[in-house]
Amino acid sequence: MDFPRALRERRTRLHVSQLDLALRAGTTQRHLSFIESGRSVPGRNMVVRLTESLELPLRERNELLLAAGYAPAYPESALDDPVLAPVRKAIDHILRGHLPYPALVVDRRGDLIAANTAFDLITEGAAPELVGPGTNVYRLALHPDGLAPRIRNLAEWARHVLARLGHLRELRDELSGYVPELGPSAGQLGFAVPLRLRSSRGELRLMTTVTSFATAVDVTLAELKLEAFLPTDQPTADALRAAAGPGASAADGQAPGNM
Repeated sequence: MDFPRALRERRTRLHVSQLDLALRAGTTQRHLSFIESGRSVPGRNMVVRLTESLELPLRERNELLLAAGYAPAYPESALDDPVLAPVRKAIDHILRGHLPYPALVVDRRGDLIAANTAFDLITEGAAPELVGPGTNVYRLALHPDGLAPRIRNLAEWARHVLARLGHLRELRDELSGYVPELGPSAGQLGFAVPLRLRSSRGELRLMTTVTSFATAVDVTLAELKLEAFLPTDQPTADALRAAAGPGASAADGQAPGNM
């Protein structure tokens, strides 16, 4: 990787001017111009400041450090590393705490790390090879042997899923072949793209939220995403509570509008 070109490409992609980046990083526009042209070689601290100022993902920061000839600044631990034991406990706590609603954790590729028991209602009927730890949740969502036959609004939901795969071109190309032609959205989608899913408990109407570990300084942790499903109506909330069994509280079983 050519560091000057890589830095310039990322700055341009993020629509940050040389002057803005220089001010954020505590340097001058002239010095930054010299760095991007290859006329000046930045020190390690300057590379770190520039990548931080661009708010690049930790993986990209390490890549630019390597391109500049320096060792990575951010560790990349295996999820089963003892150092991440508190993270595993936190993930388990969050997943259980979200019951009776489905929730899951995925890595940067969308491969499943963990899910709570309510997620079983989402995956019912899917081919076994598409379900479980290590499988790809985006493939599960759009594959004809996955959720696709049960999604009432497949075109809209597929557009939402594919929009999240800009950094995974091969996977996006594969999944694009599974879904209907994505024309303009028809009708009013409301405040969020819903997932309308047929299930053994009736049609589920769900919206999703995605959360990350905001203060992470480990690449693995920074790339984990918690995706939580929430009901958009009372029948869906009731169905999820019934599926979860008697352990679900009445408060947990209410739709967001009734909390």
